[in-house]
Amino acid sequence: MRVSLFLTTQAQPNPDPKFLIDQNGEILVEFVVGDLASARLPLFSTTLAIRRDASLLERRICRNTVQGRLLLSDDNGHVCNSFSLDPQTRCCPENGEKFSCYGCNLFSQCCNSYEYCVSCCLNPTRTQKDEALKVKIAKPATAGAYGSVFDFCTGRCRHNSESVVHENAYLSEFHHCFSLPANSSGVNSKSLEAGLIGINVIVGRQGESCESVCRSISLQSANQCENQCEVMQKHMSCKGACLASIGADQPAEVVDDAPRHLNPGACLYTQRQSVLSCEGSHQHTRRLCACA
Repeated sequence: MRVSLFLTTQAQPNPDPKFLIDQNGEILVEFVVGDLASARLPLFSTTLAIRRDASLLERRICRNTVQGRLLLSDDNGHVCNSFSLDPQTRCCPENGEKFSCYGCNLFSQCCNSYEYCVSCCLNPTRTQKDEALKVKIAKPATAGAYGSVFDFCTGRCRHNSESVVHENAYLSEFHHCFSLPANSSGVNSKSLEAGLIGINVIVGRQGESCESVCRSISLQSANQCENQCEVMQKHMSCKGACLASIGADQPAEVVDDAPRHLNPGACLYTQRQSVLSCEGSHQHTRRLCACA
């Protein structure tokens, strides 16, 4: 039989012990004391535990990108600003979008923001864990490999020799890249093909038109809408399936907090090409845009 002692902090000067028996037959001795240092503990107690809050549960501590001036990404795949970061868990609020790829070229797997690069990279549908953990941190043969997908994403998005030219300039504004190295078996031939034709496929912000998305990165809308379910499912979550619809803001994904009748999480495409417009937008959708 094991005897356990629990202490709870309350302002009572001379506490009396309470003896309890749990469902397993274990004897619990509970003291209520104001100052733990003055507590007198019985000599026969074999287990000591200080219970300050019976409802206290173990909380997971997040890793995050830390260094961002305005934003940071945690290892759950959420992006937030430093003011909304939980000071105890170091996690971003979970009510935002997970694995966001805002400002990312989803063919080349390069982004114009470090934090969104990390968030997008953490999506298990974009980064295969087995492949990521084989990648070396540096070129020397003695260099070790990444220890986790989060380490891979933060490392690849921060520095990537394939995104620079002449060793002192970036190839483009999309210089935060999480793609596997060129000699890796995980290279996607479609990514290379897309890079050759100069098309950047970008997921816009909620309520933003493709005209605005492309202008924000000094490009023009290519009038080449990726209006197919197969294409959308590669670049968006499409958690609510892929549905035919009619709207100038399509192809687009309905945000998770949209009214229920709008099918939150669904990807929308239209079979009427005539209604598509690069200037179209909707307050509850994010557009998939082609910029050149």
